Amino acid sequence: MILYGARPSPFVRKVIVFAAEKGIDLEVKPAGFGQGGEAFARASPFGKMPGFQDGDFLISDSTAIITYLDVLHPDPNLIPVEAKARARAIWYEEFGDTILQAAGAQIFFNRMVARLVGVPQDLAAADAAEADKLPGLYDYLEEMLPDSGFLVEDRFTLADIAVACPMINICYCSGVLAEGRWPRVRAWLERMRERPGFAAALAAEMEMIERMAAA
Repeated sequence: MILYGARPSPFVRKVIVFAAEKGIDLEVKPAGFGQGGEAFARASPFGKMPGFQDGDFLISDSTAIITYLDVLHPDPNLIPVEAKARARAIWYEEFGDTILQAAGAQIFFNRMVARLVGVPQDLAAADAAEADKLPGLYDYLEEMLPDSGFLVEDRFTLADIAVACPMINICYCSGVLAEGRWPRVRAWLERMRERPGFAAALAAEMEMIERMAAA
């Protein structure tokens, strides 16, 4: 199985961690921002990261890839089967992918990625997202996090992966979470980073993160 994309992408990282938690071996090949060539183009005709290949099966989008992997490898169960828990896990994935990431992309891209790929930075947009969007999102998570320290079913699920991935990118270049206003969220994110699947993924992407920071 081949995953095409840039490791620091929250969507690429989400698949990498999900697969690691399932014990699935993925070969990760750089793609996006002009990389990946014809193989990536076949897997992702619209350039959406990540792309995926399993033999002659090609697909893109992290949710689609995770759905495929989950059917092939149902254990350990990371997507709850009980109706309410399953709905809540899917909601948190949507929250991570489209709400938290919408704010995070403004911050991470403009502060970390733009210079590396030769695009003008919009630091005002990054500052505005940090000041106007992040506090409300962190407030929501601080209120919603159960005492168990997991978002759904008092155990590690896709919900935790999907929300942690964009937050990790935000924290690469924003110190807002460290201010002390959201202790439950901060402790939860630290636990996520310490899980073997996350730790391995973060170690593998650190060289690129350092290049972005130095650009």
